[in-house]
Amino acid sequence: MGLFSFTKEIAIDLGTANTIIIHNDKIVIDEPSIVALEKRTGKLIAVGREAKLMQGKENDGIETIRPLRKGVIANFNAAEMMIRGLIKKASSKSNWFSPSMKMVVGIPSGSTEVEIRAVRDSSEHAGGRDVYMIYEPMAAALGIGIDVLAPQGNMIVDIGGGTTEIAVISLGGIVSNKSIQVAGDDLTDDIMEHMSRVHNVKVGERTAEQIKIHVGSALTELENPPEDFIVHGPNKMTALPMEVPVSYQEISHCIEKSISRIEAAVLQALDETPPELYSDIVMNGIFLAGGGAMLRGLDKRLTDKIGIQFHIAEDPLLAVAKGTGVALKNIETFSFLIR
Repeated sequence: MGLFSFTKEIAIDLGTANTIIIHNDKIVIDEPSIVALEKRTGKLIAVGREAKLMQGKENDGIETIRPLRKGVIANFNAAEMMIRGLIKKASSKSNWFSPSMKMVVGIPSGSTEVEIRAVRDSSEHAGGRDVYMIYEPMAAALGIGIDVLAPQGNMIVDIGGGTTEIAVISLGGIVSNKSIQVAGDDLTDDIMEHMSRVHNVKVGERTAEQIKIHVGSALTELENPPEDFIVHGPNKMTALPMEVPVSYQEISHCIEKSISRIEAAVLQALDETPPELYSDIVMNGIFLAGGGAMLRGLDKRLTDKIGIQFHIAEDPLLAVAKGTGVALKNIETFSFLIR
């Protein structure tokens, strides 16, 4: 970079649930992907963590929006405001400001041309001069520390908020991939529906997320089970307050269908994998990344079901972000980056 260059380089993991921004190898932003807007004017009120605190508690003049749904931009204007707002936050924290930026942004491997264009346009409008994109499973592999350019097969299962990305990587490319719209948000929806149907109690998205974090499990038997989580909410019929203890076994049953769909997608991706790469995967195991990888017992369940060892990434929530940062530093090396 030239001495008088005003271009700043940032890596963005633009996730359905969280957005992470890396600058100078440091995570400067790790906040929820949500904005709060003034309904009448569309003016930005809050972004990230502050907007998340408003979710479910808005008055008539405020609306909270999650711009990304199922891994893609569902609200173009809100996405642009969110990216711009988070970059502004990052620049104030790091004492830098730049009118033009070089960006590498992570996108789902199943993105269409239209969806890729939406991410590019939002990034450019938010100040990106040179915008590159990297598929999330490839970024996750880089973040885990896998040599993606080696002539060896590695399988990544990245369970995010909106999509589960399954990819076999070899020689710097994705050999086979499967992207399904079943991920963390679906588990949250399963829990909301279950609490309503079984306990007759209304819970919002934030409470369901807390239930998932505290007692979420992919197995009905755990070696170190968490304590029951107490849910407070109104009775659907009477509106009187209720207090409901929820166990991990109960949550395991209610998210069973969604977990089974992820299992089936992994099996399908393995079925489409060339034999030589399949044998590498059996030897190396399969790597789990994304927030969903932290679900209790998921690695053991998948290992027992599929017969191949599943490894949870060292820092699954940050794997894609770290890999995006690696790609930013080595833009000239990686030909798989989309420009």
